[in-house]
Amino acid sequence: MTTVQVFDPAMCCSTGVCGPSVDPQLTRFAADLDWLKAQGVSVERFNLAQQPAAFAQDAAVRAALETKGDAGLPLVKVNGRTQCSGAYPSRAELARWAGLQGPGPSLFTDAVAELVAIGAAIASSCEPCFKAHFDRARKLGVAREDMWRAVTIAKQVKEAPAAAVLDLAGRYLSSEAAANASTPAVHQPAPSSCCAPAAAQPGAEQPAKKSGTCC
Repeated sequence: MTTVQVFDPAMCCSTGVCGPSVDPQLTRFAADLDWLKAQGVSVERFNLAQQPAAFAQDAAVRAALETKGDAGLPLVKVNGRTQCSGAYPSRAELARWAGLQGPGPSLFTDAVAELVAIGAAIASSCEPCFKAHFDRARKLGVAREDMWRAVTIAKQVKEAPAAAVLDLAGRYLSSEAAANASTPAVHQPAPSSCCAPAAAQPGAEQPAKKSGTCC
């Protein structure tokens, strides 16, 4: 099996959609790696900020950092051989190195990246992110109808888990109610409430009862 290893510079995440500004290069490359995985290629990705040991243990990566510094990253290896350093390769290059048939032209444009970011902003309830990506999408000429579709899809994804757990609660509580209905009633003491007086302690002075209040 072909193995592709990517050694990224230090970053918060590799998706490219974190924060108020989207990085089209990272989002495009993430999509390219997903495409490789779909073709049966094993993909490993390492972040310098989170997995420094992987960089120190790889001789080629360590040498690139020693000679080029941060400019040596990202570094991409295919089957243990360094293929590029200092820039993210294209999907066509990845396909060629992995021995795959070249893909068709990518559909992941800057406009598509902004639609993805808008959906992510809705799903994460990030108001500043939505405003920033809406503005960028508008400047790129993205139609409001397409932005609405991105928002609607994100809304459905965001609400699906809440709807599922509410349905689960309904089924559990309905089953419990049915079980309780078939069980003879047993007298239970009235539950305490915020207005219920505390139980009197022996020898304790009882406070005078105020009129006009439930307590």
